[in-house]
Amino acid sequence: MFVLLLLFISASKVQSDAFDVVAKFGAKADGKTDLSKPFLDAWKEACASVTPSTVVIPKGTYLLSKVNLEGPCKAPIEINVQGTIQAPADPSAFKDPNWVRFYSVENFKMFGGGIFDGQGSIDYEKNTCENREFRSKLPVNIRFDFVTNALIQDITSKDSKLFHINVFACKNITLERLKIKAPDESPNTDGIHMGKSEGVNIIASDIKTGDDCISIGDGTKNMVIKEITCGPGHGISIGSLGKFQNEEPVEGIKISNCTITNTSNGARIKTWPGEHGGAVSEIHFEDITMNNVPSPILIDQQYCPWNKCKKNEESKVKLSNISFKNIRGTSALPEAIKFICSGSSPCQNVELADIDIKHNGAEPATSQCLNVKPITSGKLNPIPCSGPVPKTPSASA
Repeated sequence: MFVLLLLFISASKVQSDAFDVVAKFGAKADGKTDLSKPFLDAWKEACASVTPSTVVIPKGTYLLSKVNLEGPCKAPIEINVQGTIQAPADPSAFKDPNWVRFYSVENFKMFGGGIFDGQGSIDYEKNTCENREFRSKLPVNIRFDFVTNALIQDITSKDSKLFHINVFACKNITLERLKIKAPDESPNTDGIHMGKSEGVNIIASDIKTGDDCISIGDGTKNMVIKEITCGPGHGISIGSLGKFQNEEPVEGIKISNCTITNTSNGARIKTWPGEHGGAVSEIHFEDITMNNVPSPILIDQQYCPWNKCKKNEESKVKLSNISFKNIRGTSALPEAIKFICSGSSPCQNVELADIDIKHNGAEPATSQCLNVKPITSGKLNPIPCSGPVPKTPSASA
């Protein structure tokens, strides 16, 4: 992160060329005129500049049908988003899952306090597991694909039709002071999802959505998540993993100094039973506050949403070197800690230290363990592995 900030500090000392989409490219902030061509024209001209450049989207409300912003660029490039950019509300306007996409860009910064509004509210009732064709065409609000050395600051994503932000095959990208907002009943609206990326940092952001606040897919390495407020949503999750062939390992993830409130899960690792193999290691959750969370600490290797999985088989994803330290707060259900590990590949080196989670109800908090013997230290409430494990653990979203 320090090296990345130095990059942008040094770049800012060079006079940046400004490409204003309104003043120079004829965009109209009337909420009706499509921003796509002025935005793309400004990007192409800025990207071709041999000196650092900035695309400016002034205050106002703009309609954007879609835009694909591609590199490589000849010099560092920035986008200063001050206005509100709205997607078409009608989902039939999209033929693929892209709205705003950055592809193959290096030395990039986006900032300005602007809003990307996916206008997804009319899609939420139709976005169901059974309606796969409809869901397959819903766009992600912002995609970063093959982006290297990037800083995304002070941007809001609102009411995405699907994921808010997707990070794929990126390296050294920091997302800081973001606001992500969608109703708690909005399905599949993960706040930030990533896969096959290294050196991702998510810092000081507020995420309220209808699915995982942050979800970490296969191939993610050396990642830092800190100072996140999460809720409503489904918590901060590693996975789901093991659903597809040839998934790459997930390793070196640290989540710390977060507050998770009124979510269905808290700190979670989820893998599918049966299906395919994989590996998860060096995952560390530390200094996290849970407020009224039904499953504050969860390893779920029988992850089976909508009861559509191979329930009679064990997960083939191997979990090792995982820690939960200094986690406190309240659980909405008695089962505050659930470790449901694979019978064919039990969890290895799972550590619990300084845990204090109280059940909000009359019953004391309990802890369930299956196919794992956690390493423990410090104060521990509930007592590790103190509760029975049901023969058929309940499905989690």
